[in-house]
Amino acid sequence: MQLIDSHVHIDASTFKLDLPAVLSRARQAGVVAQVIPATHSGNWQSILDLCTEHNDLYPCFGMHPCFMEHHSADHLNDLARWLGRFSPVAVGECGLDYSIIDLDKSAQQRLFSAQLTFAREFRLPIIIHAYKAVEDVIRMVRASGHYKGVVHSFNGSEQQAHRLIDLGYKLSFGGAVTHNRATRLRELITKLPLDSFLLETDGPDQPGNGHLGQRNEPAYLVDIWRDISALRPETAEVVAETTTQSAQALFGLPELNAA
Repeated sequence: MQLIDSHVHIDASTFKLDLPAVLSRARQAGVVAQVIPATHSGNWQSILDLCTEHNDLYPCFGMHPCFMEHHSADHLNDLARWLGRFSPVAVGECGLDYSIIDLDKSAQQRLFSAQLTFAREFRLPIIIHAYKAVEDVIRMVRASGHYKGVVHSFNGSEQQAHRLIDLGYKLSFGGAVTHNRATRLRELITKLPLDSFLLETDGPDQPGNGHLGQRNEPAYLVDIWRDISALRPETAEVVAETTTQSAQALFGLPELNAA
């Protein structure tokens, strides 16, 4: 199978000691491409370096809402320059997170709005983090006029999912869907059009049921694919082919070949 990990933080420090082995395991498992979102300006360069060294890794540059203390107005100006100069496959990771009480919602919204504007101006898809904030994300996306992107690790309602899909957005699902207790999420997977969602690990975070307490890594995307395939009426091969084609089309990835 050819699979694309549409969201993995392979630049994280926990991968530094054994990154060649991590990448090798992913390739052997059939993960032919990985999309690497940024969290703040401090890791744009390391992501660019990794993606320059490995032609199956693809960079994104953005400013994550959970890293507000790292962001400044100057960084927005810097982001515009990086987007124009280095041809990332998406803007992100950005969005809204209302789970942390101390994070200023208004400041998050201003930052997200600016990045939606950049995505529209640079004609790039956007990778959105939406935690306990899906309604505001939908509202801001609609107001922005930018209808190309993905809400990663989606955990909203079926109604919210269809509203985002109607706006032209994809949803992506990771390790959470492998947990039997995630009944609402697993039921949602059965109801969505197959071409509306992508696969992700979000490594090193959000390990699936078979890797609880462990570092998550892109090779484990196979487990997510298998669990989602078991919930769907299509064959596992069709699930792999469709999600891979959807990720390739969204991010403008070149023709992919298994390593």
